[in-house]
Amino acid sequence: MTQRYVAVQWPTPPRVRALMTTRLGGVSAVPYDSFNLAAHCGDDPAAVEANRLVLTREGAPPIAWLEQVHGIGVVDAATADGVPRADASFARRAGVGCAVLVADCLPVLICDRAATVVAAVHCGWRGLARGVLTATVGRLEARPSELIAWFGPAISQRRYEVGDDVRDAFVAAGAVAGIDDAFVRADAPNKWRADLYALARAQLNQLGIDAIYGGGFCTFDERRFYSYRRDGTTGRMAALIWLSDGR
Repeated sequence: MTQRYVAVQWPTPPRVRALMTTRLGGVSAVPYDSFNLAAHCGDDPAAVEANRLVLTREGAPPIAWLEQVHGIGVVDAATADGVPRADASFARRAGVGCAVLVADCLPVLICDRAATVVAAVHCGWRGLARGVLTATVGRLEARPSELIAWFGPAISQRRYEVGDDVRDAFVAAGAVAGIDDAFVRADAPNKWRADLYALARAQLNQLGIDAIYGGGFCTFDERRFYSYRRDGTTGRMAALIWLSDGR
C-alpha cells in the first residue's frame, strides 16, 4: 500500500484525512502504468475504474472528480453534479472527497484548524496567474490565519522552462510578490525557469496564509511520479482530502 502514496505530513486535526498518490501500485498498462486515476488521458476506462476502487477500499469516501480546465472555477464537492468543469473543490460535509489530478501541476490541499472545511486545488501556471487560490480561499469562509495548506508533488523550477508569456501573465495580474525568486533566466533567449511552489507560496502569503507544508518534490526527476513534460502521453496522480465522520 505504501508505494501508492506520498506521506501527507502537516499538523491537521484528526478529522481531516488526505491522500496523495504516486504512479505505483495500480493496474494500468504502459504508458499509463500503473496507478492512473484520470479518465481523460486515453487509458482503458476499466483500468481507471479499478484504480479508483482501490482508493475506496483503502478508506477514501465518494470523490467529486473534476474536469480541470486551468481556470478559477471552484465547486462544493457535496453538491457537484456529474464531472464539473472546475479546478478546485471544497467540502464542509463529512464523507465527501475533494480531489485534483496532476502530472507536473501543483496540487494544493487546504483545511482549517477547526476541521470544518477542506479544499483541493489544481495549480498550473494559468490557474495561478488567473487566481485559483484566491478564488478557493474566498469560498472557504474562514479566517486566513486559521487555514493550513499542503503542497504535493509538482515539477521543480530546475525542470520547468517557460516563455516570456508566462512571466508576463503574472506581472499583468499584479502577482509580483516573490516574482524574482519564482522566475530565473534560462539559458535560451526569452526563456525562464518557473517555480510553481514559490508562486503558490507567495500568493497564499498575500492572502494571509503562512502555515504551509510539503513541497520540495520534482515530478520530472522522480520516476514514482507521472510527468506530462517528461513523458507526453501519461497518467495522472490524485491529491485527495475529506472530513471524516469522527470528531
